[in-house]
Amino acid sequence: MIKVLIADNHPIIRMGVKHVLDSVSGFQVVESVSTTDELFEKLETVTPDVIMLEMDIPDINGIATLRKIKKEYPDIKVLMYSGQSEDVYALSTIRAGAFGYLSKTSDVSYIISAVKKVSEGNMFITNELAQRLAFDEGTKKPRRFFRKLSTREVEVLKLLASGKRNKDVAQGLNLNEKTVSTYKARLMKKLNVDNMVDLLQQAKALELY
Repeated sequence: MIKVLIADNHPIIRMGVKHVLDSVSGFQVVESVSTTDELFEKLETVTPDVIMLEMDIPDINGIATLRKIKKEYPDIKVLMYSGQSEDVYALSTIRAGAFGYLSKTSDVSYIISAVKKVSEGNMFITNELAQRLAFDEGTKKPRRFFRKLSTREVEVLKLLASGKRNKDVAQGLNLNEKTVSTYKARLMKKLNVDNMVDLLQQAKALELY
């Protein structure tokens, strides 16, 4: 049973999300709150698997609330959702520690798949959002934070993201291990990360695997 806490200051939204989750077996809405003060008060007595956190919830903004949850309740997964621009907020929330971002304009069916995926410790963003995060729709060029990867770099990244070690990547692509290490260093530089955990998180967030 996946236990969910809904944090949103709009009663109709809370009711609607609860209805969707309650209609499917395997989900239980353990609490719903309208402010962050209520949220942290409830977290003293209940332990959800996933918190669905609205970006603009009072009293503390969504990002600050997210960071506080990650610090005080590191085992709880957070799925951010909002009516705000996905392009602006999705990547920043994921970098702040969210396991996913869901737009309020998304299809209702995404709620189930998003909560399930996040509860399993996996990253969730829609395919459409992943494409917009990676590419500027106006120029069709990669956004500044995501410089274009070569075909070989994408191949290396896909294998690393699937759990392959350097040696396995080298064998799979008919390269030597030193060359794979060089590609890994380039990937980290282009994706603006300095460790493997963040590199793989970026790969998953942008659905490059």
